Amino acid sequence: YLWPCLLFVWASFCWTSYLAWRQRKVYKESGTVPPELEGVIKQDVFDKSRYYQLDKSTYSLAHSLYKQVEFLLFIVLGVLPFVWNISGYILSYTGYNNEVLQSVVFVQLFLLYSEVTAIPWSVYHVFVLEEKHGFNKQTADFFIKDHIKSFVLQYILVSLLTGGLIFVIKWGGEYFYVYAWLFVFAVSMIFVMTYHDFIAPLFDKYTPLPDGELRTAIETLAVSLKFPLTKLQVVEGSVRSAHSNAYFYGFGSNKVIVLFDTLLQDDMKPKTEEKEKTKNKNKTENKEDENETENKEDENETENKEDENETENKEDGNETENKEDGIQKEKVEEEVSMSEEKDEAKKTKGCSIDEILAVLAHELGHWKYSHNIKNITIAEINFFLSFFMFGYFMNQQDMFDSFGFNDSRPIIIGLIIVFELIFTPYNFVFSFIMTQICRMYEYHADEFAQSLKRGPALGSALTKLVTDNLSFPIADPLYSAFNHTHPTLLERIRKLKEKQ
Repeated sequence: YLWPCLLFVWASFCWTSYLAWRQRKVYKESGTVPPELEGVIKQDVFDKSRYYQLDKSTYSLAHSLYKQVEFLLFIVLGVLPFVWNISGYILSYTGYNNEVLQSVVFVQLFLLYSEVTAIPWSVYHVFVLEEKHGFNKQTADFFIKDHIKSFVLQYILVSLLTGGLIFVIKWGGEYFYVYAWLFVFAVSMIFVMTYHDFIAPLFDKYTPLPDGELRTAIETLAVSLKFPLTKLQVVEGSVRSAHSNAYFYGFGSNKVIVLFDTLLQDDMKPKTEEKEKTKNKNKTENKEDENETENKEDENETENKEDENETENKEDGNETENKEDGIQKEKVEEEVSMSEEKDEAKKTKGCSIDEILAVLAHELGHWKYSHNIKNITIAEINFFLSFFMFGYFMNQQDMFDSFGFNDSRPIIIGLIIVFELIFTPYNFVFSFIMTQICRMYEYHADEFAQSLKRGPALGSALTKLVTDNLSFPIADPLYSAFNHTHPTLLERIRKLKEKQ
């Protein structure tokens, strides 16, 4: 079992790396904006996007190679049985010794190791790569707190899920795969229903979209489509990243639309108390500066009148000082002008109301065609089949022997071997099929938006999103087929034009 499994894993890695190399070649060789996008994307934005994607591909290749070598060493050097024995040793001090608890300790040790070894990669990604290209908005303090909260939450949830799943499999007997599937299904549904209300607010701030033209337009769109909208929220993603997005969630008649604040223009965003205080403070400071300037001007006028009665030499000195004051004043005016230009750029960044409505029309197209329900159904069928096939391998002692577990068959180890190694070819094919289905759904959602006469606005919005997120509009066809659940901008604009 060992060597065929390693062959599967490395074959998959080599294929993925080959596809990444093909896409990297596109980044390097595509030096100019495609003719179809001329006038839509500026050359400087195109170049920035290309350099950003090149840096991301370098990071991705290095990280994936590291994880691949790490996984190989874990298997070959017998790390799995070593950590399993350590888990039993730790558990022996508590006075409890059973497979369920040992499995939980085993998973916790690997979670701790994964978190520690992932920190350098995360730091580089956020504070070097994303910072270099202007996307990082996190401070060191925010980053540390975010990771601590994430780790603690993951530690608790994964431990509970692991213990519950191992218990159900042991208790389920001959038809354990039915109960295991029901358990995973129940947990996933509970997670989906509670995530945005209880977990997401731990990491991001959600604020109701303020009353105004945008809110009215969205509510009108929802009513016209009979979309059961109950809440309209804005997530403060700008404290984390400059990337933007929009989505909806909820079951039945309880649907919530969430907009990233980076998607909105400044005058559409909720005014938080902190932002209002800063704004008022800046206004006060500006007024004080204006008053100081006026007082200085009055003083200068008085001084000039007194200096008229003095000697010519003093007059010449005053003229020189006045020239210097004039130069200084010009510099201040230039700085104010530059500041106003920056403020104007901030206001225009983000999507217009028509563009936001077009993006939401696309998202509501997913709801109209039940794409999310279909994806959940496919995923649950896949889980059921996987647990059913796992039942065959669970009792194969020679499989466990191949990985250093002589005379024992820990369920958690069997799950790792089967789902992560033996199922590699199956997972590869399933992932490809799901990617193609998701791409088809994206085209369907675009067509739905176009049927609402929002095709041109959607094209404009997609262009802005690509520009703001520095997404590259060109992709290698083979790479895209295996990796892009969303077609590229060029592919989507072509389709939109075909349907006009």
